[in-house]
Amino acid sequence: MNRVGYEGTPESGIEFWGNSFVADPFGQIAAQASSDKEEILIVECDPHRIEDTRRNWPFLRDRRIDAYQPILNRWLGE
Repeated sequence: MNRVGYEGTPESGIEFWGNSFVADPFGQIAAQASSDKEEILIVECDPHRIEDTRRNWPFLRDRRIDAYQPILNRWLGE
């Protein structure tokens, strides 16, 4: 759902900007919602293309989880 407007008041609430989108595995935008009205995007996705991308472009397999520890620190040098 594309959320826009304010929750609460403009002075003390949270502003939502909209522009939600659906992208394919390569980052190409398949659909994008507006910035001024609530919308629900319904996009047909090809599960075979997604599986093929995961199999042939294996970011999760090749990730270096041993390098993630520093991003868990609140401050550098901890």
